[in-house]
Amino acid sequence: MVCRINCAAITGMDVLPVVVETDICNGLPSFDMVGLLSSDIRESRQRVRTAIRNSGFLLPPKRITINFSPGNIRKTGTYFDLPVAVSILCSLEILQCVVDDKMFVGELSLDGRVVPVNGIFPIVLYAFERGIRQCFVPMQNVGECENINGIQVIGVENLNQLIMMLNTQNFEEDRSRCVSSEWKSMKSAEDNQSGETNDEGRDFKYIKGQVQARKGAEIAAAGMHNLLLVGAPGTGKSAIAKAMPTILPEMSKDEMIEVSKIQSIAGNLKGSLTKKRPFRSPHHSTTVTALTGGGVIPKPGELTLAHGGILYMDEFPEFSRSVMETLRQPLEDRQVVVSRAGGTFCFPADFILLAAMNPCRCGYYPDRNKCNCTEKDIKNYLEKISGPVLDRIDLCIHMNPVSFWEIKSNHQEESSAQIRERVNQAVHIQRSRYRNEKFRYNGQLQGKYIEKYCRLEKEEENLIREVYEKMKLSVRSYEKILKVSRTIADLKGKENITVKELAEAISYKVMEKGKIA
Repeated sequence: MVCRINCAAITGMDVLPVVVETDICNGLPSFDMVGLLSSDIRESRQRVRTAIRNSGFLLPPKRITINFSPGNIRKTGTYFDLPVAVSILCSLEILQCVVDDKMFVGELSLDGRVVPVNGIFPIVLYAFERGIRQCFVPMQNVGECENINGIQVIGVENLNQLIMMLNTQNFEEDRSRCVSSEWKSMKSAEDNQSGETNDEGRDFKYIKGQVQARKGAEIAAAGMHNLLLVGAPGTGKSAIAKAMPTILPEMSKDEMIEVSKIQSIAGNLKGSLTKKRPFRSPHHSTTVTALTGGGVIPKPGELTLAHGGILYMDEFPEFSRSVMETLRQPLEDRQVVVSRAGGTFCFPADFILLAAMNPCRCGYYPDRNKCNCTEKDIKNYLEKISGPVLDRIDLCIHMNPVSFWEIKSNHQEESSAQIRERVNQAVHIQRSRYRNEKFRYNGQLQGKYIEKYCRLEKEEENLIREVYEKMKLSVRSYEKILKVSRTIADLKGKENITVKELAEAISYKVMEKGKIA
């Protein structure tokens, strides 16, 4: 008797259907698994055999053949343990139920317990789209699927419990226990974390002075623009960067699903839909593979884990040249394409690049009382960042040291909540404007859409033409000025871009290669 069990394989960011087929027949005792499998799946033979035995069932001394169909897709991961065990038990007629409308996902321990795995959220979402009625997953993973309606997600603690549920067809009682007290406490902690984020002083109201940097951060958050902070040590670059997540706009439902899929595959999803935008801050010793994603079957790297949020690169020139040049294609196309022998994988990478750097090697230029760098030293330091990378950054803010009187001033700075309110209003305008397009934010405008949504009157055209010719801008720099000016106008609630917004956007122009101004 051949038994077929529905499952799925995660390849890159794609979820592909897999059917686990089991045949048990007379012959020399063996346990064979075929279907282009990785080593971790082949090792599951021992886990499954031992888990079934320790659950009180004996495997007969027969020839067991398990096929993972289709055979042309490479399978990896440990979430095939449970479907393999179910298919064997069905073939032995220990399980006597219809499994065509069910999906099973989970890893088994040697004593029969079902262990949590990564990637449950996209798998269950895919099962729902395929018309699967019930999905059996590890109990600890049930919380990830709380917001998926239309499919019954049933948490399983061990193999014996699963057998009892399937043979008695009694899921309602167990369904009510799916959201365990452990999950409830986890969800409560996450909800508390997603509220006011004033922990450790990470709020703009604690940042004194730096009016231009605060404004630049607000523009970057409102339009999803890339931002470069340049300043001496102690001017507040890190404070601005760490406070910036508190002013990012609220995510739409589609964005939550998109980000949650990535975090689930990476094993970072602690609960249901992610409501907080990610903030990734890799060390400057990070490698290209860690940034883009690696492995025989590539997993999401830092660029993808920052999707929908911020990628913060402190001490930007200290990153290796290869790492910085790797950013060029993702910043332009908002995705990472990784080619391996097993195929080509596409990972989303739509994030705000937030970079911070010193103006010279010692960090104190142009203060010659502290800076002893020669002009050549300064130029060599700045030239570590190539022109093409600089050209892809929308805003550049030069931060000066904060005076003592600014620190001791009683003036109450705007809080993150006040800034975020303006950011959300600007984002609402953008989403309404681009409701019929495939993008959502001004920072994503490209090609013909820039001319369509960033129209200029004659006076504004004369200004940008004069700046373009005098500063010898590239086409990309010209377009970024228009996009930034569009965001500034949205923050002010203006329908058209005026000279004032255009001039402000020009003032944020990114430095040229090898120059501070």
